[in-house]
Amino acid sequence: MHTIDLRSDTVSQPTPTMRNAMAVAQVGDDVYGEDPTVNRLQALAAEMTGKEAALFVPSGTMCNLIAILSHCQRGDEYVVGQQAHTYKYEGGGAAVLGGVQPQPLDFEADGTLDFVEIKAAIKPADAHFARTRLLCLENTQAGKVLPLGYQAQAAEFARENGLALHLDGARAFNAAVAQGVPIEEITRHYDSASLCLSKGLGAPVGSVLVGPKAFIETAHRWRKVCGGGMRQAGIIAEAGYVALGYQVERLAMDHGTARRLAEGLAEIEEINIDLESVQTNMVFVDCDPRRHEPLKAYLKERGILVGGYGSIRMVTHIDILPLDIPKVVDAFKEFFASQNG
Repeated sequence: MHTIDLRSDTVSQPTPTMRNAMAVAQVGDDVYGEDPTVNRLQALAAEMTGKEAALFVPSGTMCNLIAILSHCQRGDEYVVGQQAHTYKYEGGGAAVLGGVQPQPLDFEADGTLDFVEIKAAIKPADAHFARTRLLCLENTQAGKVLPLGYQAQAAEFARENGLALHLDGARAFNAAVAQGVPIEEITRHYDSASLCLSKGLGAPVGSVLVGPKAFIETAHRWRKVCGGGMRQAGIIAEAGYVALGYQVERLAMDHGTARRLAEGLAEIEEINIDLESVQTNMVFVDCDPRRHEPLKAYLKERGILVGGYGSIRMVTHIDILPLDIPKVVDAFKEFFASQNG
């Protein structure tokens, strides 16, 4: 049975082009800075994002962690969304490993953080408080694209309040494609950004952290401290290079597939979908919570995997084909028909 895996775009498989390129990649010892393919990937990422330098990192979680550790000292604080991946889904790493306190705030409906609330959360210069040093944003946030104007305002707000600004841009390329702009139009507003290669871009592993040269030098040390120094990493970096060079524009196909999925499911009376929130490659389904697990089991029996915490989440990616969508919609319809019969 062909499995339609909608749990996440992290399950995407490397393309044949990537596999062939990986097989012949030139390698060296990246801990010594001698892997030519890693260096080429880092140079491309820096050029595309308009930053001075970049660092290849094993995972998005480590990428965000070393960014926070590079911006903050022990006893400092970063402001972040309550549902942000950096805060909620990365094991509390900044606090556990870096002694950096998170100050979570609720996201607005469009995935932004309210500047009035951020301002109120910034701690006074007083020994009683952690020192607020960093603001972290996420783009996309639950599939929603941050407005370009808001990100420009966030950069100005951060400067005015003495904060650094970091972007968890795990799916920032999705945002750029959805807005029809190069990635630099997003990253230029941030002091640093983490960009994932192994989600919609299809590489098997890895992220890149971009920022000023001095910042990346600090992050390089933290990468080593956190166990992220790799040796002949060019084998996997080559897949990232192919992803950045050839896989960005095709993200629009994933967005179209997600839109067709959402519109098909929206016809089902028993579920609710906010079509306005389906802006990139994520679809969230709300229904009676008592039906979540039976629905997931029903779909799994038919070779369809879905995920999510609370709402059911489906994420389209390079391995989800247009012909898969009617099968998924029909399976949802069949499930609810069986429940009502």
